[in-house]
Amino acid sequence: MKSRENQKINDILDNLCCSVCKKGFNENSIEVIKKEKGLLTVNLRCNNCGKDFGTTFIGLSSLNIKSQPAEIQEGPEPINYDDVIDAHRFIKELDESWQKHLPNNSN
Repeated sequence: MKSRENQKINDILDNLCCSVCKKGFNENSIEVIKKEKGLLTVNLRCNNCGKDFGTTFIGLSSLNIKSQPAEIQEGPEPINYDDVIDAHRFIKELDESWQKHLPNNSN
């Protein structure tokens, strides 16, 4: 019998897939790093292509997953080396008044 915690993790994984290879995750994709009351710190990695999605926190006490098949949505291409260089150059060339370009959210 699976614990309630394991069932919630499996429900999460059933609704996710790798953004690189589009394969689904399974219980071997997640490594629990730390457990606290109602909170897990985990690392997520695709078992198919090896993409590491890093560390995240899962709050189990308020987690309510609807069990329905995930819909794969296409997104932008992954960031590549040239994108990083372009962003670096852009940031480096900003003048001292760069903040004026940010939206004003003081409402």
